[in-house]
Amino acid sequence: MDLVLRKPHPMVLGLILAAVVAASVAGFANNNFTFILTGAAVSTVFMQSYGLITGRAGVISLCQLSFAAIGAWVVGWANTSDLPGGFALWLVLGGLAATVAGVLIGLPALRLRGVSLAVATFAFATALDVVFTGIPYPGQDDYDFVQRPAGFTTDSAYFVFTVIVVTVIFIGLWFLDRTRTGAALVEIRHSERAAAAHGISVAKGKLTAFALSAFVAGVGGGLMAGQLGIVTAGNFAAFASVSFFAIALFVGTHNIEGAIAGGLMGALFPTLLDSLGVPQDLAALFFGIGAVQVLRLGASQTDLIRAQHRRKKVARMGSLPIPHANPRPLVPIRLRAPREMADATPALEVRDLTVRFGALTANDAVSLVVPKGCVIGLVGPNGAGKSTLINTVTGFTDRYSGRVLLNGEPVDGLPAHRRARLGLRRSFQQLRVPEQLTVGMFLQVAAGKSLSAEEIDEQLALFECPAADVPIQTVDVATRRLLEVAGLAAGRPPVLLLDEPAAGHSSAETELLQRRLSEIPERFDTAVLLVEHDIELVRSTCDSVVVLDFGRVIATGPPDEVLADPAVIAAYLGSAAH
Repeated sequence: MDLVLRKPHPMVLGLILAAVVAASVAGFANNNFTFILTGAAVSTVFMQSYGLITGRAGVISLCQLSFAAIGAWVVGWANTSDLPGGFALWLVLGGLAATVAGVLIGLPALRLRGVSLAVATFAFATALDVVFTGIPYPGQDDYDFVQRPAGFTTDSAYFVFTVIVVTVIFIGLWFLDRTRTGAALVEIRHSERAAAAHGISVAKGKLTAFALSAFVAGVGGGLMAGQLGIVTAGNFAAFASVSFFAIALFVGTHNIEGAIAGGLMGALFPTLLDSLGVPQDLAALFFGIGAVQVLRLGASQTDLIRAQHRRKKVARMGSLPIPHANPRPLVPIRLRAPREMADATPALEVRDLTVRFGALTANDAVSLVVPKGCVIGLVGPNGAGKSTLINTVTGFTDRYSGRVLLNGEPVDGLPAHRRARLGLRRSFQQLRVPEQLTVGMFLQVAAGKSLSAEEIDEQLALFECPAADVPIQTVDVATRRLLEVAGLAAGRPPVLLLDEPAAGHSSAETELLQRRLSEIPERFDTAVLLVEHDIELVRSTCDSVVVLDFGRVIATGPPDEVLADPAVIAAYLGSAAH
């Protein structure tokens, strides 16, 4: 995987320093406290697993401790079988075995969402409880304790080993977050439709999240086996998975500090309740209340703290000037002569496209051509069927008659992400840019391919967007729309379908978009189908305009001629606009 950021980051150094500090603490802690700290470190691994599946990909999973149980079972089996390689290798084998289970449970769960997915994963956890209750863990009957790694056999030394594993996983996740795969997981959580439009297979992304999270959970189960020596089914009960899920949701374990806090809560909170004489089962109740709070606020505690810190930082720095944020009015003039389309090769052809939703006909035998090297405008009143046409062409509506051809080849029957990979890329009328990413990372995701640092910087400068390392959360909505167009264009697709990209723009931002839209065909070798209500933007950038009304094409041709057509004025512009 190509990394977006290649320079060292303070977070990685901080994690290594934390591991060193933990090792120092272990040398002064008594056995009981060391045991609790080790339990917290193991719980942190479980939280890292939840951070992968739920925090990053947004998939509800209530069976992560079941994957941990598989990892622990494999480590116990390797120990009793005297498998060569030692404890570190056994951990990896346990993680891989859990990965297989993660893929197997992930495949049937791909079509499920929300409560249905939660029920399915909890059913798997309950079923595995029954299996492991009836099949003793290796070494359980003979009291054959798991042999810890050489040099880490004492409790304090094993705590250090556990912290090292936790640190390695944190560093691995840090690098994952800076790859297109990691960004794809975040976009799937934010919007599955946007992910598919960027060529991301939602099913493959979720399956990847299941596999990676299962591997991490399996490693955590193996670490628990090394800590306890012998484990039982009760250590990985299904309801414990629910409690850990509630903790993960509450604190936000996709963040490093959230995973650590969740690990401490998972290990220390039951002990605290026990010391107070309160039943430990009430811990799940407290965590459940916290999870409900997250659903109410829409963000975890660490996300809220980070957002507050970011706002304070921006307030201290003051507002940063944006190059295109100036008072110049939009210049409603054509920046170049219309391109000659008579002999142009079609990039996109729509033939007799008809889309019906029950008794409603949204598109009625619509035919249009987007030639290579051209910008075609698609206009019409609200409800005319413009967005339905884009949804159908890009694969988000599969029940239609007619044909859609890309570079002369039919794409009918292909899902949205396959059409996007072939070069039918689109934006959405409702902005779908995930705030958790940086500007540069989103540019990579929207482009659908790896971009060098130089390419990213050049594209951001062209569209006058913030620097690559700026969090999208700090970027205004209008600039996010420019960023989306910049990312889509950077992928150099054959056809780009833009659904109201100028919505919410100032006059200066619209002027910038106007200039860039005019340049896209030559600069990126991309034809554009533009849906836009800003008629001056359409007039100044488009080589031809297609007008829809009640799902039918009522006019097509050069912008000035079409927009002066009485039928178009009556249907769309109104007599006053004429």
